[in-house]
Amino acid sequence: MADPRSPSPLRQALSRYLDARSTALAEARRALSFGEGDARAVLFIAENPGTRPTKLRDYLGITSAGVTALIDRLVERDIVRRDIDPDDRRVSRITLTVDISADPWSSLTRFDDDFEGAVAAGDLAQTQLLAEFLESLTESTVGSTR
Repeated sequence: MADPRSPSPLRQALSRYLDARSTALAEARRALSFGEGDARAVLFIAENPGTRPTKLRDYLGITSAGVTALIDRLVERDIVRRDIDPDDRRVSRITLTVDISADPWSSLTRFDDDFEGAVAAGDLAQTQLLAEFLESLTESTVGSTR
């Protein structure tokens, strides 16, 4: 019988994945002279072009003053721009001014891109089964802590 205090091989594998991803992102942030919040913001804006500062604030879990300071830093470095929302001139929209797929910015997504390439090269049915299994494990774990 396995020791219940020992992590399962699956948890160990997931921990190694998370450690490798975290290390890759830390190296990319260092190369770009970014803090973690700035990097997370850039990735969020890349996935949500024209996002409102309030959406970015909610995603990052920071204050309105904090998101304003973060956006100011990114604007100052010519990484993003603020545009007036044409539907509501009181609101701004944030858009990247850099190509996230080009160097050096691609270092932020390289680990995930390489992972997706490896997944795409694998068996689609097995990938789907593993994804569903991980989702059910996550739900049962999250559900038990509520």
